[in-house]
This record gives sequence, structure tokens and C-alpha cells, in this order.
Amino acid sequence: MFRMLAGAAALSLSVGIVAEQTFVADEATMPPQLSLEHEEALRQAVGSSGRSITNVMRDAHRNPEQTLAFFGVKPDHTVVEVWPGAGWYTEILAPLLYDEGELIAAHFDPDSEVEYFRDSLESYKSMLERPRSNLDRVELSVLNYDPEQPMAEPESADRVLTFRNVHNWLSAGEEEAQIVFDKFYAALKPGGKLGVVEHRARAGVTLEEMIESGYVAEDLVISMAEEAGFELVSRSPINQNTQDSADHPEGVWTLPPTLRLGDENRARYLSIGESDRMTLLFIKH
Repeated sequence: MFRMLAGAAALSLSVGIVAEQTFVADEATMPPQLSLEHEEALRQAVGSSGRSITNVMRDAHRNPEQTLAFFGVKPDHTVVEVWPGAGWYTEILAPLLYDEGELIAAHFDPDSEVEYFRDSLESYKSMLERPRSNLDRVELSVLNYDPEQPMAEPESADRVLTFRNVHNWLSAGEEEAQIVFDKFYAALKPGGKLGVVEHRARAGVTLEEMIESGYVAEDLVISMAEEAGFELVSRSPINQNTQDSADHPEGVWTLPPTLRLGDENRARYLSIGESDRMTLLFIKH
């Protein structure tokens, strides 16, 4: 998503986290099985006519059908989508959950001092008002760093999903990032699952480098989830991109869709595509 402007304390720290650049699937990493009926519902949601064409064009990089199947999202679930930004995944989750389930968008704090947060939230609200898009039942909530403010009713959600956000929470500080994972745990029912997609760092990077680049060590994400009480169920190569070295002048924002360098080496970065990403599934017992 974006580079967050915070985390003075976190910037001075470094960690000896080792992250794998690529991940090879084995039997233990296969996605949870959905029924044929649920697979078809997911396929129809991905193909929804309410999706914007610019979002559809990014499916090849983001693999939404496979990713949501791996997370085991079903039409009758209560799902919390965390910091949904402009609503790329909301356009899929809203029609999927429209009839039987519930989608809670835990968005930015409207009282945030960060102008980007306030503007993004307002744009998201406007998107929800788009006609004939199955977005009118999305429930808005807030995810901030106040440990006393839940993002959803305790033990109410079947799934909590976050896409490319962990680096933002780390930039606010390690303590703040841990508060976020604790809130995930509190919101989920026993047996509920947390799905995480995040830009994956090279081996041996420091915390400062993660914050600067937007690429996060996989082991660090796992350790924060485990600290909150989760158990890692599975991880998948669905969103792996072996062409991405995770070492670019402007971090992950060098690559599409941001292309922060403009026309400089544009063809090269377009050929790489979007970032290499971990895809992790955790359970709350």
C-alpha cells in the first residue's frame, strides 16, 4: 500500500530475522478444501460486474480466487478486512458475502492526524455508495493502535484478512504492530483464521530496512502472530514472484502498481510485475 510516516523508536532497531525469498509447496501447504458450491460462489464474486476494470487487470498479480480459497473464505462467513485501502479486495468480498455473510471493513481512524488516512477513508466511503455494486452492506469499523478499542465484536469473526499492510504497522513501532495482531486474535471466534498477504523481504534484513523498503521478513510476521496466540496452519506460494529481488531504489513502491521512479527503467519493473509476497494462514484455538 503506502509508506507510513511514523515509528521513531522502531527506526533505530534491527533484528536478526531470516526470511526465505521463495517458498516451495508441499502437501502441508495445500489450501483448505472448499465445496464445489463455495468454489463457484468465489469464482462468481471474482467475476462480479461491479469490479472496476483497473482492479480486474491486476488479478494476474494478486490471484484473488486462489488466495481466498486458500484462506477458506465461505459465503456465510463474517469477515474482517483490515485496512482495505481503496477497496481492491472489498469489490470481491462484498458480493461473496452479500446474501449469507457479513463484511466488516476495519479502515483508518477518521480522527487520525495523517491526512492520507482521512482522505483514503472518505474515498472508500464514496466507493461503497457506488450503485449496483453489492457494496451497500459493508460495515465500517476502525483499526487503530488504541488497545482498548476493538475493531470488531470479540469472537465475532470467522476470518480476519489483511493484504500488504504489516510494514505500515511496523513503521508505527513494534509495540503498535503487536497491538494490531492482538486485535485480530480478539476479533476471531475460536477456530477462526487469520489470512496474511505481505511483501516478503530477503534473508537477513534489519527492521529499519523492512520499514524503509516495505518488504517484511516472513519469520517476523509469524512471530508476531504467534505472540498474539495464533498457530501457523499453512503457507502458500500463490503470490510468490521469483523475479522480484526485493531490492529496489524505492523499495516495493518501485514496482507496479506504484512505479515511483516514473519512466526510469519502467519496462524492467513492469516485466518483474508486483512484489514477491508471503501468503500465510493462522488459526485461533
